[in-house]
Amino acid sequence: MNNNPESNPSPPHSRRDFLKRVAAATAAAAGAGFISGGLPAARASENASGGSANDRIGIGVVGLGSQGQTHIRNILAQQDEQNVEMRAICELWDKRRNSVQGNLGLPDDKVYTDYRRLLEDDDIDAVIIATVDHWHARIAIEAMEAGKDVYIEKPATRYLGEAFDVYDVARSTGKTVQAGSQFCSGPLWHKAREVIADGLLGPVVLAQASYMRNSGPAGEWNYRIDPDLTPDSVDWKEWLGPVPDRPFNEDHYFRWRKYYPYCSGILGDLLSHKIGPMLVALGDQGFPRRVSCQGTREITTDRDVADDIQILAEFDSGASLLVVGSTVNEQGIPDVIRGHHSTLSLGGGRITLNPERPFADEVDPETFTGLGQTSALREHQKNWLECIREGGEPASGPDNALKTQVLLCLAEMSDRMGVVCRYDAESREITTGDGRPLEPITYGSLEPV
Repeated sequence: MNNNPESNPSPPHSRRDFLKRVAAATAAAAGAGFISGGLPAARASENASGGSANDRIGIGVVGLGSQGQTHIRNILAQQDEQNVEMRAICELWDKRRNSVQGNLGLPDDKVYTDYRRLLEDDDIDAVIIATVDHWHARIAIEAMEAGKDVYIEKPATRYLGEAFDVYDVARSTGKTVQAGSQFCSGPLWHKAREVIADGLLGPVVLAQASYMRNSGPAGEWNYRIDPDLTPDSVDWKEWLGPVPDRPFNEDHYFRWRKYYPYCSGILGDLLSHKIGPMLVALGDQGFPRRVSCQGTREITTDRDVADDIQILAEFDSGASLLVVGSTVNEQGIPDVIRGHHSTLSLGGGRITLNPERPFADEVDPETFTGLGQTSALREHQKNWLECIREGGEPASGPDNALKTQVLLCLAEMSDRMGVVCRYDAESREITTGDGRPLEPITYGSLEPV
């Protein structure tokens, strides 16, 4: 992933020249290789609140797949409001990198194949990491150590040990970290948290959520394989990173979510979207202390990961959480939080509070409306940027991200190892139901040959 300036020479560019090129290119670009919708033109004006260019947050994006490009589009859309600027990109595959550079009009010295060089760029204040899952932790840690604030796409890490490392570095450096479970910024979950904190549910008993979809005969994550990807156009060994070495494989590159070395499938890709927000709503229930998970792979067999999966987790408080996911059936279960005194039903931008019969005289039924999100990812980015400027914990900051990863990683271990996982948050030790110590799985362990 080395970016050798001598092999890719470019003259120095002033900030004014940079902004002119961005504006011209993005205004005209239909965008070969870009997501439909294009990019809004970049502007060098002050933000709506009168912030100066000196206060502007310079953003670098690492990973230019569909999600990375969506992040770029959203950053450009709110650049005036948030006084933020796209300043650099990093991508291993030549085609994506060149396409995005052309659309943004970035000079060559702001386009990297090695994320380490981007982290050395003094123009970059904050980094969005939209790479494959197995690169999230390493880039996030090095970015924080380089003084950058970090937005990590979900799941925050591939494995549990990395989650501890990211959390510890976030706390030791004090950098602002947001995990990319964007629904965590939604008012629905924060209102539910408020209702629970007010004691209207009494002790939480059982919450439930699901993320279900049916991809039909094609199968989930079977994205188109671009024939332009070749061993000469991408640094395959660098793309593998911590994953044990294996031959170049186009299917693994484009459809990596199907394979355990790079991803936990439904758990990391889909259920992280439900667990993170549900933990926001539940408030301080502690860590998951017991997790059981089982998955099946009977319908789409062209993969390592499950196509139907269920998690049952118990927290330190005694509350439980049931989460169900599927890529072969789209009929989910509703989002519900059951308490001893009443029950919350969540969905459609509204929350309904219904008392349990024995407590009908103590709790009044109530409905809260207007709690939807208009642009979840953009609002989540905005929350991150505001926390960078003003301080405070982002909606899916280190605490929420760590608890989410503990649950997801214990669920993967439970499913793949056929055990119930118990977790001690103080010691960070994992044991089976009968007390046998378990080492967290990591790169090279339990991986298919």
